[in-house]
Amino acid sequence: MVSTPVVKEGMPYIIALAIVTAIVGFFHPLWAVLPGGLLLFVTYFFRNPQRSIPQECGIIVSPADGRVMSVTEFYEDQFIKGPARKVNIFLSVFDVHVNRIPVAGTIKYQQYTKGKFLPAWREDVSTENERHTLGIENDCMKVLVTQIAGLIARRIVSWVTVGNTLRQGERYGLIKFGSSTEVIVPAHVEITVKKGDTVRGGETVIGRMRQ
Repeated sequence: MVSTPVVKEGMPYIIALAIVTAIVGFFHPLWAVLPGGLLLFVTYFFRNPQRSIPQECGIIVSPADGRVMSVTEFYEDQFIKGPARKVNIFLSVFDVHVNRIPVAGTIKYQQYTKGKFLPAWREDVSTENERHTLGIENDCMKVLVTQIAGLIARRIVSWVTVGNTLRQGERYGLIKFGSSTEVIVPAHVEITVKKGDTVRGGETVIGRMRQ
């Protein structure tokens, strides 16, 4: 969806910090270290690396970089409407924040929910925090993926909408400055990651259809 080295949503911050750094550096070179360092960090935060997407039938790839905070089972009544498994991934400010589609398919469901901005590592963020949910359907299954804003992340960006058909691993949005992402799959999907695992968006296989 977006293949530039840095996503466009980061450019206003980068340009503004570059101007501030240049002005401060002109008058006080030593003082330019602070805005210059911030400029480097913001450029790094909005990076948009290429990924090698696995080409295998029946797998679910991670929608985000980060650490698996939990793997739980529950009854999902929004979209899957049945027993389901949920993988919660925490993204620190040092992780890539571009999100990727976990399975190929068509977006059949979309909901943006206003809420709080609690720390993204808390267990109740999926019900309390501001979030954006997509329901993706293909011939094999239905999958929900949710971007959740955190204490610092107060802006969720999506580049897709209902009716769009997307490839597995395709970029579809980002969350600005620290957050979490959830994937919910039907209970018959085998989860291949556990709490504490580090995952990479579009590359790490987090689930697999049982044969």
